This record gives sequence, structure tokens and C-alpha cells, in this order.
Amino acid sequence: MSSRRFFDARKVMLELNGAEGGGQLLRTALTLSICTGTPFRMTGIRAGRPKAGLMRQHLTAIEAAAAISAAEVRGASPGSLQLEFVPGPVRAGDYHFPIGTAGSTTLVLQTVLPALLRAESPSTLHIEGGTHNPMAPSVDFLTNAFIPLLHKMGANVELTLDRYGFYPAGGGSLRVRIAPGKLLPLTLTDRGALKSIRALALISAVPGTVADRELAVVARRLGLGPEALEHRSIRPAVGPGNVLMITIESKHVSEVIASFGARGVTSETVAERACVAARAYIDRGVVVGEHLADQILLPMALAGGGSFRTGGLTEHFCSNASLIGKFVPIDITANGQVVDSSMSSPGSRTADWLVELKS
Repeated sequence: MSSRRFFDARKVMLELNGAEGGGQLLRTALTLSICTGTPFRMTGIRAGRPKAGLMRQHLTAIEAAAAISAAEVRGASPGSLQLEFVPGPVRAGDYHFPIGTAGSTTLVLQTVLPALLRAESPSTLHIEGGTHNPMAPSVDFLTNAFIPLLHKMGANVELTLDRYGFYPAGGGSLRVRIAPGKLLPLTLTDRGALKSIRALALISAVPGTVADRELAVVARRLGLGPEALEHRSIRPAVGPGNVLMITIESKHVSEVIASFGARGVTSETVAERACVAARAYIDRGVVVGEHLADQILLPMALAGGGSFRTGGLTEHFCSNASLIGKFVPIDITANGQVVDSSMSSPGSRTADWLVELKS
């Protein structure tokens, strides 16, 4: 990370409070900074978390954002509560970002993806770390839910999973090809007819009966036949890991629900959690699940507009919406109200929201 042009005083630097959210707030700021050329200083980074400050996966996201934009960075060290970031022009290229832990590869990807769509030529990314983490979108979520929406917006993105990586062992690897393209506004107010429901139980270095028991619960609770159930054992094993994913494909949008196995948690409990979430999504009729809403908000803002119906506004969503407005001249409303932190209260999860973005 270069210090050759450090912090030209003539540049207007945004002052941001990182205590208002977690790592997602930092990643959003990095994305918007390199997309808009706006420098920022963030203080109190993850101050409300048990382990405050920057962790390894956050540092990799910073390194990735700096690499593709020749940015000047100050404060990028483990545990740091403050970061200053001054981006340069976005540069296409072939990039390799090893996280070095089980930190999420998908979160690093999402940090730089929107900016590389604005580059002048294609780019490739090779990211190593965790691919299926409880606190991040999985590669399957990106492949089956998020990236298809980017395709609808005009993006040309291809993701290939080379190797699985579970927490805490890591060791995963993904590759992404990104071609330049302009993001277009997207409307998602009707999910269309239900096309399929399928379940995948992934296991690595745990007994195969774990996946079998999970899928048996899914079959019973969601009424799925054998053709909709897949038991996949990772060979060679990449450390202990288990995740059950239910993909609900409709005409216009897909939802991927994940439930992770953990020590002391039965297979039946893992499956029941996933089935409850899947049944709620199906029966409620919302278009965009709350986690997909978190992910699609930023691309829609960079596209200059769009709308979608969702069933719950998370704290991440509301803090992200507030931050986006500091970088991009766009109004983000939910049921006609400007999005603020009060909308992420528990009561909001029972409401249906029409989110609209207008520049």
C-alpha cells in the first residue's frame, strides 16, 4: 500500500463512524470510495463487536480495494479502529487475494466487484479463504441468488468454485471473471411462479449420517422427493464443516437459505432452522429475502435506481442505506419513508416493505 501521495489536503474526505455497524459498513465504504473516487476516514471501526477493530478478512478487503485503485491507506493493521483511504482510478487486472484464514472470500469479492465492472477491460480474481461461513453469504448464495440479479442488471460475471473452505480451517478458493459493463436499474416486485425447491447438504470430515438426517427432515417438512435432495461429501476433506442449503427458485428471483452445523447442535436442529426459514419465505410471498436485500442494495444504488419488495429490514440494511447516501446522490425509501435505524426494530420483521431507490 503506497504512501507516495499521502492524503492531499485539498481533497474532501468523508468522516464516517464505524461504530454504527460491523465489517459490512467498512466494505460498503471501500466499494463506494473506489467507485466514486471519494476518500474517507472511518473511526470506531467495529467498536461494538466483542473483538473490535480490523480483523484479517477486513484487512484483505482493504488490500483488495487498494490494489485495484492504487489507493493510499493509513491505519490498516490488526485491531485498528481507524482507517483512512484515498482511492485512485480503478485498474483492471488479474488479482490474487489470499486471506490466510477462514475469513470470507465472498465478502472480499463483493468489496471490489462493483468497481471492476466499471474498469476499462476485463479482470480476473483468485481469492482464497472461507467459502461457506456462518456470518457471510456462501458461494452458493452468490451463484444462485445474487449474481443472477447482477446479470439482470447487465453485469457479466462468472464465478467458479475451485475448493471449499469451512470455518475454522479455511483453505477454500474461488475464481471470478468480470467484464466491464454498466449496471442498469432493476425492479423486483413480483417473484413469479415457484419453479423448484431443492436442498443440498454439504459435509467435510464429519459422518455422512449428518447429511442424511438433515435431508430426511427437509424431505418431511417441505414435502420434497429424492430428486430434490443432494448429499455431497467434500473430497479431499478441508477440515470439519457442514452446511445445509435450501434453494427456492421462482421465475424472477431465487432465495438461498443456509443453516450451519456446529458442535453440540443436532442435525435435526440444523435442518429445522432451515425449513422454518424456507417455509416462512414461501408462505409469506415476499420477493427478496432479508439477506439478499442487504446484498442487492448497493448495486442498485450504483445503477441509479430500482425497487424491490422484502419482508424485513435488518440493521445492516438500514446502516448501509444511510452510508450509501453519503457517497451517492440517491434517495432510499421503504414504504415511502426515508430508511433509518428505527426500521430495523423487531416489529419491522412482520411488515412487508417496498424499497425504492431514486436518484
